[in-house]
Amino acid sequence: MSKIALLVGTTLGGTEYVADDMAEQLAQLGHQADVFTDPQLDTVSTYPLWILVCSTHGAGELPDNIQPFHKQIMLFQPDLSAVKFAVCAIGDSSYDTFCAGPKKLAELFTQAGSSEFVDKIQIDVQQSPVPEEAALAWLSQWQQTIPQ
Repeated sequence: MSKIALLVGTTLGGTEYVADDMAEQLAQLGHQADVFTDPQLDTVSTYPLWILVCSTHGAGELPDNIQPFHKQIMLFQPDLSAVKFAVCAIGDSSYDTFCAGPKKLAELFTQAGSSEFVDKIQIDVQQSPVPEEAALAWLSQWQQTIPQ
């Protein structure tokens, strides 16, 4: 069983539904999957796998609820080399800043020594009006590679 932190960046709450469904699917496989809508570095640093489930707000920014986490990593510059991460970015391709918010946080994770566990998914709500379906299909493709 792996310990997995689902880090949620959301403006209107839709991304949290996606993370909840992913956590349920992971729990059915025997993993401890915890959803954090207000992640704190000292809490999630004990998790070896992070799944960032995040939308983009405004002009390519991170949603307000996850900006403090971004700032913590920038200020404290932790060594995240023991952490692997995956990105489930949700956005609207009619904007030129499509999925730009999660990209900023993923780049910061990499700069801190973390590495991507799998290729990210960018869910376009224009093509996938129920993002939970696309996210769960993506998770199903690689969930068996998570160490038990």
